[in-house]
Amino acid sequence: MAIHPPSDSWASPLSIDLLLKVANITFLHPFVAWMVPLCLRAQVYPWQSPVMQSAILYASVLTLFFFLGVLNRQVAYSKARVVDLGEEVIVITGGASGLGLLVAEVYGMRGATVAVLDVAELESGEARGVTVYKCDVGDAKQVAKVAAQIERELGTPTILINNAGVVNGGTLLDTSVEQIQRSVSVNLLAHFYTLKAFLPGMVRAGHGTIVTLSSVLGITGAARLTDYAASKAGVTALHASLTAELRAYPDIKTVLVTPGQLSTPLFAGVQTPSRFFAPVVEPVDVAKEIIRVVDAGSSEVLAMP
Repeated sequence: MAIHPPSDSWASPLSIDLLLKVANITFLHPFVAWMVPLCLRAQVYPWQSPVMQSAILYASVLTLFFFLGVLNRQVAYSKARVVDLGEEVIVITGGASGLGLLVAEVYGMRGATVAVLDVAELESGEARGVTVYKCDVGDAKQVAKVAAQIERELGTPTILINNAGVVNGGTLLDTSVEQIQRSVSVNLLAHFYTLKAFLPGMVRAGHGTIVTLSSVLGITGAARLTDYAASKAGVTALHASLTAELRAYPDIKTVLVTPGQLSTPLFAGVQTPSRFFAPVVEPVDVAKEIIRVVDAGSSEVLAMP
């Protein structure tokens, strides 16, 4: 659901994220950078000319950073695991609507076995290959009970997407203790509950993928979102610690997603301070990136924007 009214301005789609993406595939990309000295050489520029040497130096530096980045990812996350959707059981919390539903529907259509944990029914009514288990993920006992049921009915889950979240949207003084407890339970403690329930099965299977939905607000914070931002900061720290603990299991991958404000009902009424520096993120764009990384069988940190 769109939060902001449409704008007639030609510049409305522009954002810092879009400009950086364009830069990364143009003048900041090694391949493009090496085209410059090649074109100069085609115009018979001497190798010793300052322009030629500057172009070669620039392309060499970009190439060095590119391969250092590849090496860093390889050292940090090891090689990718093989993902066979026909053999995977995917659990998605908060998958009855919004971002979670998008991911669930895509994987269901592609033949994967998908279990959605939510307190609500599917917003779309039904989805092929998707089974809904009514569960409050902020309740450890409910999560443990549903996990055992999924194991019996669908098999051992090997992909866990912790997506469930709640937003109160009030100042700290206006937010009740009950609202704070609910926010922390769903946004943070639920991650612990699902990990305790599903991670042992991944260890037994020898492979798996854990996707953790956090938020850029876990780093920056924001007014009227104190409980949400604090819980997301905890989620980000949980991901870092979990990744370190799972180094003994190289085929269990961890993915951290830190989007900005999503254009979903969850954030209805929450206004972004700047469309250019903090653009609203479309759920379909985040879903595409999550699916790409999960399909690749790799670990990664996705920051959007």
